Amino acid sequence: MKQSLQTAFKSWLGLTLLVIASLVAIYLRNGMTGLNLFIQNWPLSTLSVTLASTAFVWLLAGVLLYLLADGKIHKGNLWLTAGFFLVMFIYLGILRERFRYGDYHYYLDAATALAKGQPLPDSYLYLPLWGALLQFLVPLGDQGFMIVLWIVNVLALAAFYFLLVTILQRYGFSNHLAIVITVLFLLINTPLMRTLGFIQVNLLTLDLILLSLAVYPKHEFLSALALALAVHLKTSPAVLVLAFLLEFNWRWLIWFAVSFLGIGLFPVLTNGVTLYQQFLTNTFLLTQIPDTNFHDTSFDSFLRFLNPFFGIQIAQTRLMALAAKALLLLASLAVMAQSVRNQSFSKENRLLNAIPPLFVLMTLASPIVWDHHGLFTTLTFLLMLKRIHAPSAWTWFGFAYFLEFVLPSFDFFPWSYGRLIAPLIVLWLMWRTAKNDESPLIASANQWLAKLTG
Repeated sequence: MKQSLQTAFKSWLGLTLLVIASLVAIYLRNGMTGLNLFIQNWPLSTLSVTLASTAFVWLLAGVLLYLLADGKIHKGNLWLTAGFFLVMFIYLGILRERFRYGDYHYYLDAATALAKGQPLPDSYLYLPLWGALLQFLVPLGDQGFMIVLWIVNVLALAAFYFLLVTILQRYGFSNHLAIVITVLFLLINTPLMRTLGFIQVNLLTLDLILLSLAVYPKHEFLSALALALAVHLKTSPAVLVLAFLLEFNWRWLIWFAVSFLGIGLFPVLTNGVTLYQQFLTNTFLLTQIPDTNFHDTSFDSFLRFLNPFFGIQIAQTRLMALAAKALLLLASLAVMAQSVRNQSFSKENRLLNAIPPLFVLMTLASPIVWDHHGLFTTLTFLLMLKRIHAPSAWTWFGFAYFLEFVLPSFDFFPWSYGRLIAPLIVLWLMWRTAKNDESPLIASANQWLAKLTG
């Protein structure tokens, strides 16, 4: 068997080298015109995505053959490896079929403006770092710019798989159960599909957050640097610093401050300090949006829809949204304090207990909460699997999970706002189950998987 696998890998390697050599020879002889004779672009496809998807799948197949042929896959990592290749092959197939991508145009517009020395467009709603980095990709053109970000998202998906398994294990899930939960979570996940389909920066941001948690406190600088990068990409992860404050780890806090300021200097060096003034202006304009969008599941969007029906002035609506977020802040802090006091999620440190409710605050406190932002509640939902005992609580949890991750994105009031309600339900369940021991379901699942893999 091993010899057959080695032969298969050598054949794969030979075919790969042959394809590369033939492409080089055709290009040297006939240029791009010659290559175009061998490639057809289907009308409902994007050629760069087709080529990238095919290349990724081919390379992953080669990696899998190599691991099998060299005996790298064994009983200890079989489940982890199988889950990874399953997720990647499925998502690469799905993403290959998409021929239109959305949000990267906002990044491209901002990067193009910076490359031309112009102000940030008002559609760019992030700290300047992302735009400042992406301006160097502008010479690649629209398609080149897009495919680089597409590849970054695919790599972020691969990293997300391993990081999520690692984090779940740190929270006490067994290796096999963490893998099963991660695979099932990734395979049916509307916010993840929306993030990948729109080439959003969410997945990269969440990877950095999970990395920050995974390496703390062993690697304090890396943990602080990762979270500082996450904040510069998306701003809202700044809320999570509160959980680190509870550790009273002054070295981490100093590293975070230094990293945050150091990273923030890069846009200043490339495009000047006015970028931050433009960011503040765009942030203020974001709070002044007068209408609603059913894909925006924020308190602001929900309340704005009610204005014409009840004759509420927009100024009053903004005060109501602010009041709702103030209540959310108080509720999140109360749940956080109870989780820390009862060590609801982990016996290791305050940080791991404080983080889950803060993800709800981080997500819903924003002036805009698109349906793909639900990805940031990943740990909030998955860690509740350890806490729930009662059938009624399981019913509420299942309902919230369905609204957040299973239900497709759509545009019907008020049902679209299920993604506003879902995190609030889980926040309430955190409060209700804070003193619970580990769920019997988790114990049973661990026992079953131990027998299955024994």
